Amino acid sequence: QVQLVESGGGLVQAGGSLRLSCVASGSNFNAYVMDWYRQNPGRQRELVASITSGGTTVYADSVKGRFAISRDNAKSTVYLQMNSLKCEDTAVYYCHTQSRDLFFRLMDYWGQGTQVTVSS
Repeated sequence: QVQLVESGGGLVQAGGSLRLSCVASGSNFNAYVMDWYRQNPGRQRELVASITSGGTTVYADSVKGRFAISRDNAKSTVYLQMNSLKCEDTAVYYCHTQSRDLFFRLMDYWGQGTQVTVSS
């Protein structure tokens, strides 16, 4: 069982910055691939950024060069630094990971989400 708790969302003007944090419970954080997704009402949840246990990162084209994902394994925390924010970045942002349970089933875990609103 993994619990994810996000923080750091809020209201910011276009061009501004925010940093999201996600703290994970569980003893295997170092091994997890950690993701940030975002979603707007009526739209599919989309992958924003991922980071592997080794630190390899992947970004959606829409955020490349503006967002940076990082992790602190000692704190079981993943971050999303968001710079040069645009109105279209407005969404609920979710932290996500996958882990296998006692029966070796691959389970998805999601945080509760944190609202990011970018005003013009």
